[in-house]
Amino acid sequence: MNSNGDIFGGWVLSQMDTAGGALAARVAKGRVATVAITAMTFVEPIKVGDVVSIYGEVAKVGRTSITIDLETVVQRRQDDTDRRVTHGSFVFVAIDGDGKPRLVPPQVGP
Repeated sequence: MNSNGDIFGGWVLSQMDTAGGALAARVAKGRVATVAITAMTFVEPIKVGDVVSIYGEVAKVGRTSITIDLETVVQRRQDDTDRRVTHGSFVFVAIDGDGKPRLVPPQVGP
């Protein structure tokens, strides 16, 4: 928790990075590394006891990079209304076994 008794923003950022990295790794068909957070907005605090969900969508695929748009949604205790509490844009780079950038494989399907 932070000094206000809400969930620490750094923890939320870490969870978003983990979720975005999992999606980017699927697209890259292998390892990825976070290289930038190009946008990040904290809309509302997350409270202790909230149910937290993070949703990601591929925004752009480049030669070696993948941009993922992420949002965090919570449900407060005794309230089934979804509340969008953060959103951000994270950039990942596909990397090889030596940690060097590699090409993202061609995407197939819709």
